[in-house]
Amino acid sequence: MTQIEGFIKPSKRPGELGIHSLDRFHMVVPDLTVADKFYGEFGLKTEAHGNILTLGTQGHQHTWGSIGEGPRKKHSHMSFGCFEEDIERFAEHLQAIGVKRLDPPPGVDSNGLWFRDHDNNLVEIKVAPKSSPDEKSQFGVRPSPAGRRGAPFRSTMGRTYPRRLAHVLMFTTDVSKAVEFYKRVLGMRLSDRSGDNIAFLHGIHGSDHHMIAFARSSAPGHHHFSWDVGTVDEIGEGAMHMLDKGYVKGWGLGRHVLGSNFFHYVQDPWGSFCEYSADIDYVPVDCDWPADDHPPEDSFYAWGPNVPADFVHNYEA
Repeated sequence: MTQIEGFIKPSKRPGELGIHSLDRFHMVVPDLTVADKFYGEFGLKTEAHGNILTLGTQGHQHTWGSIGEGPRKKHSHMSFGCFEEDIERFAEHLQAIGVKRLDPPPGVDSNGLWFRDHDNNLVEIKVAPKSSPDEKSQFGVRPSPAGRRGAPFRSTMGRTYPRRLAHVLMFTTDVSKAVEFYKRVLGMRLSDRSGDNIAFLHGIHGSDHHMIAFARSSAPGHHHFSWDVGTVDEIGEGAMHMLDKGYVKGWGLGRHVLGSNFFHYVQDPWGSFCEYSADIDYVPVDCDWPADDHPPEDSFYAWGPNVPADFVHNYEA
């Protein structure tokens, strides 16, 4: 009799329609040179392509984002990836629920499906390789044996280089409408929420606790990009490097409740944030996450320093 060596986990929910990844974002800022310096110091791989700056991560071929120049910092659009066999189903789905299809933005070469969400943000669904993780990302500690120093010297401390884009948090005028739209149109699922203040959504084909989140504001806008690293030490080392380079505003070290990740946020030159994140909760493809509505005191952070006064200020409003 042939012995079964192991069980291969599913990589897609059979028969269910939903995006699998947040594939790419695009925004504009007043000065690409400033953006190049900030994201390069943060540990991302920046490349100039004419008047566009792209953002990648070390050791990964994927391009997570692009940045153009404009009069002020502003979120432009997001692209979500789907499996090739689902793109026609998505086209039929959009038509059936009355979502109007649009042309791609000028200068963007795309065969994807373009439309606007509940806040008039431009969104694309396209065929793309799955860039969201298929399992919980590895998280480690740096133990040292008895009798030996465990901490590095500041003078020899290494740089922090994020492994991938973890999630994006957007401001919205209506959290409930955001949840309803991204569930109904993109096939995402609610992970957790706190009333009408904030909500977190994950992909159905295996993803982190959230690949996108929405926080209430008077206008749409972008709050932060979150970047995955492997240890708390990497979070701290990244935070200290950014402090040494003059990026003094931020928040951390702390640990979130919803998502459970350790964090440190660095405020960018335009008032929004980049987050070093480690050990976020993971929702496997065959798991139905028990979404819940949590009170404010159990929805933000378990421990950490006081929150900066402008942390939830929407500078794009």
